[in-house]
Amino acid sequence: MDTIRGAIENTVSISQFNKGLAGRVFEEVKRCGAKVVMKNNMAECVLMSPAEYVRLMDEVNDARLTAEAATRMAHFDPAALLSQQQVDEALGFTSADYADTSEVEFE
Repeated sequence: MDTIRGAIENTVSISQFNKGLAGRVFEEVKRCGAKVVMKNNMAECVLMSPAEYVRLMDEVNDARLTAEAATRMAHFDPAALLSQQQVDEALGFTSADYADTSEVEFE
């Protein structure tokens, strides 16, 4: 029963916008959270606050980064690592090349 109640409370008909009630709908979104806009008995879009949208996008991006990190760690081979000295030798860097980097932090 809670599912039906939630669906009723969280949906709004597109006709409310056509009747000039958009302001009321936006206030409900601010007060109660996201609303699903229905058009011809089908979900058309979801209205939510900008803060909620940013929070959700941050969550999605964090999940993508976590998945990418997991994939990379699954293929991690410590034997393939190069030391700083090996990188410097391969690229022709000397200690003099690093002399003016006291303000820069290398990780």
